[in-house]
Amino acid sequence: MPDFPFTPYTPKIVTDEESVNNSQSFYNQMKERRSVRHFSNRPVSKEIIENLIKTAGTAPSGAHKQPWTFCAIQDPELKKKIRIAAEEEEYENYHGRMPQEWLDELAPLGTDWQKEFLEIAPWLIVVFRKSTETIKGKVTKNYYVQESVGIACGFLLAAIHNAGLVSLTHTPSPMNFLQKILNRPSNEKPYLLIPVGYPAENAMVPDLFRRKLEEISEWY
Repeated sequence: MPDFPFTPYTPKIVTDEESVNNSQSFYNQMKERRSVRHFSNRPVSKEIIENLIKTAGTAPSGAHKQPWTFCAIQDPELKKKIRIAAEEEEYENYHGRMPQEWLDELAPLGTDWQKEFLEIAPWLIVVFRKSTETIKGKVTKNYYVQESVGIACGFLLAAIHNAGLVSLTHTPSPMNFLQKILNRPSNEKPYLLIPVGYPAENAMVPDLFRRKLEEISEWY
């Protein structure tokens, strides 16, 4: 017998025309999403962050294990500690750890080792992946952890944009310092660090383009 009782699925009924309109509307909204490095210190309510995380938690996962923990950080001292530790790693990355080819790719984006946005953004969300967890005293294995957490992060980024906020997918490598600073258990490993907030009034983003449909798809 399955652990989960089955229940009838009741889909929202839409016409073909509504489906086309909904898909086009969502695309029009999401194509405006950008990674932003210039944040306002304007407060964002905890309720909004809670809703964003709840949305991320609706993502599918291997065997429905939901192998993620979302740590929401508002405390200024914790954000400062994270910035200091992240900049230490990033300084090493930009001054020897990263190959020149990678540095050349980053150059047009204007990034460097300094990450002041980690203190300015009103919230940081650190996503942890869980390869195992203990349930009723028994250690159980999670499946497709990388894929599951990646999908959840996609849901989270879409939810952030839908709420009128901006974000940045920050991956200071290595990220073990996040586990230590946030005192997370050994079965949790940092996956992504996401500053969340409103854009600064003078926020700038690179004038990028996204590949066209025919460049990213094949039809059979």
